[in-house]
Order: sequence, then structure tokens, then C-alpha cells
Amino acid sequence: QVQLVESGGGLVQAGGSLRLSCAASGRTYSNYAVGWFRQAPGKEREFAAGINWSGGNSEYADSVKGRFTISRDNAKNTVYLQMNSLKPDDTAVYYCAAGTVSIATSRVYREKQDYDYWGQGTQVTVSS
Repeated sequence: QVQLVESGGGLVQAGGSLRLSCAASGRTYSNYAVGWFRQAPGKEREFAAGINWSGGNSEYADSVKGRFTISRDNAKNTVYLQMNSLKPDDTAVYYCAAGTVSIATSRVYREKQDYDYWGQGTQVTVSS
């Protein structure tokens, strides 16, 4: 079992920045690929960014590419999402998720069903 706790959300003006953190407890975090998803009111939960088990590979949704950066520190059991140039459309609850990796791979998971564990989410609100 892995427990995930997100932090760092809040209210920010358009153009501002936030850094989200996802801290893991339980098993070794390096055994997992990690993703950030987001869900706006009335919308489906969607992939925002993902990172492979080692941190050597990452992928982004087109809507956040160039503005968001995902990184991980396996020694601290933490994954980060740096969000810059925030827009009102980025307003959502942000969830981190961990998916089991059976072998060392550069693969980044983009689908919700690839993930085994989810955090409770943190609210990000961007005002115009």
C-alpha cells in the first residue's frame, strides 16, 4: 500500500505560479510511476503530467505543456508539479496518483486505469 498526500494548492491570480507536492508513505516510491491529474467542476478527471519511476522521462497534456514541470525526489518520497503562467482554465482539484512499475522502464502512464493509488486532491483556483 502507498498513501499519497497532496499539498501546495491555493488561490492565485492569472499569470502566477504554484508548486504542488505529493508525498508518499508506505512502500518505496521509486517502484512507482507518478502522475498528476486534475478535475474541474462538471468535467472528467484528466491527465496533466506524468513521470516515470526514475524521473528520467516525463510527459504533459498539450494544455499545460511549456507551463508545468513535473519532477521527483525519490530520496524524499515526493513528486512535485511546478505550475507557471497559470490561467483561469487551470482551476481544478489536482490529484496525484501512483502506478506500480514491475520493471525499470521509461514509460509514463497517461491513463487513469494505469494508476493503483490516489491522493485526496488539492484545490487550485486561478482568478482572472
